[in-house]
Amino acid sequence: MRLNATVVLLFPATLSSAVLAAPAPPITAVVLHPGSATVVRTAQVSPEMTEVVFSGLPARFDVQTLRAEAGPQVRVGQIVTQETAGATALNPAEAELEARILALQDQQAALDAEIASAELVKRYLERFSSGTGAEGEQQGLPSDPKVLAGLLAAIGQGASESLAKIQRLTVQKRELARQADVLQRDLGQLRSGVRDTRSVTVQLSAQRAGELRLSYQVANAGWRPAYRAALDTAASRLELERLATVAQKTGEDWSNVKLTLSTTQPRLSPAGPEPQPWVLTWQPPQPAQMSAMESKARANDMAAPAALAPAREAGSDETGYQPPTFANHGAFASEFVVPTPVSLPADGREVSVSLAQETLPAKHHLRIAPRLERAAVVTAEAERPEGVWLPGDTQLLRDGSYVGSAYWEPASAERFVFSFGRDEQLRVAVDQVEGQAGSTGVFDKRNERRVAEMFTLTNTHRQPVDVLLLESSPVSGSEEIKVRAVFDPAPTVQAWQQRRGVVAWERRLAAGESAKFAVDYRIEYPREGRVGGLE
Repeated sequence: MRLNATVVLLFPATLSSAVLAAPAPPITAVVLHPGSATVVRTAQVSPEMTEVVFSGLPARFDVQTLRAEAGPQVRVGQIVTQETAGATALNPAEAELEARILALQDQQAALDAEIASAELVKRYLERFSSGTGAEGEQQGLPSDPKVLAGLLAAIGQGASESLAKIQRLTVQKRELARQADVLQRDLGQLRSGVRDTRSVTVQLSAQRAGELRLSYQVANAGWRPAYRAALDTAASRLELERLATVAQKTGEDWSNVKLTLSTTQPRLSPAGPEPQPWVLTWQPPQPAQMSAMESKARANDMAAPAALAPAREAGSDETGYQPPTFANHGAFASEFVVPTPVSLPADGREVSVSLAQETLPAKHHLRIAPRLERAAVVTAEAERPEGVWLPGDTQLLRDGSYVGSAYWEPASAERFVFSFGRDEQLRVAVDQVEGQAGSTGVFDKRNERRVAEMFTLTNTHRQPVDVLLLESSPVSGSEEIKVRAVFDPAPTVQAWQQRRGVVAWERRLAAGESAKFAVDYRIEYPREGRVGGLE
């Protein structure tokens, strides 16, 4: 379908208020990038319409990204934008919280007035009971005992009522202050700082009914990849679910929108750096005094731009909100479509959405490196499926139980490898064989060190387990150092994962079975000097 090109014109705020009162077409789709979002609003167009008004838009969107698209039967004309200053928050939830806080403050002011009135009565009664008037003159008291008793009773009752009222109002005021504090905290989390709005008027000519789509880019939104990996050891199956953490604080809620996640970053420069000529220059030597003066002047010139630099990057969010982002080092951009509509409030909360799920046949084993740790780790491996797999946080579950989380970097590995926590039912014993050190040779005196250990693995599971035993054997990095290594039995893998000197044994242990693995290293080196890495 051919789309019509449009031109964006900026006009001062001179349009009629009737245009601003028109309801804004809803947000129907959002393309979420790391750190920004492309918002799409859709309006229905009928043949008699000559313009469509998109009012109440946040004023922070990038006008240069404003774009109007329609079908071939709808011709798009000029686009006029209008700025409107707002006194209230654009986000309805934020505006509601502000109104509730103002109502509580009004109630506190009313209580303050009542407390002041009660304090005035209390001070009057105190002066009257003390026998002094307002001007400090002595007040005469009744000589009749009955009248005096009634007067004293009235004063006491009035003072008691005044004090009780002050106490009651103070408690009410304290409760209102507590409620206001709670709402202020909620408002601080929700506040986006978006109050000014824009109205966009798209002029058009429609031959028949159709749709008009207006798109623009906003900041304070983003996403990052996440995963959930669940291992079923009985079925040797790995459930890998692709997730995404999304959040936005753009000033307007997204309700029931089609959400697409993209790895492109439009806010970055689309052009890469280009090499410039590498020019070498030479200057003859100068006197030491002149050289010192030039160095000081050069240091002052370098410090001046830093002192004049702005404290905050232009266009940055005043609230300091940081949306979810990630570094994408892939050669090409990818997009992931969320299968169900998404509603995302504009309060910055992070929401997890599910993108897809795959079931992979997995091979799991118990990996153990006795020199580093005596506990085995359940490890699962699976063939790498098709698609783009970005690094991200991964929730790990083993046989239905949550075992932890880790940051997973698939990179370009041929196979996926996950660790699912420790296994305490593989017992590991490390016995050191007595080492010996001494000198060899008659004329060429050399030192010799022997390191020998025995690793014993015992399977206490009720079923067989596959074990991968890893050992870092010493490797000579100099011609003066000679290493002889003896293994019993011989390792099944000499350079595990292409790591020099790291050997591995793969072994299946039956229930209750034990296996022994012996290593014996003899290291010769010159008597003079020091050997690094030899403890």
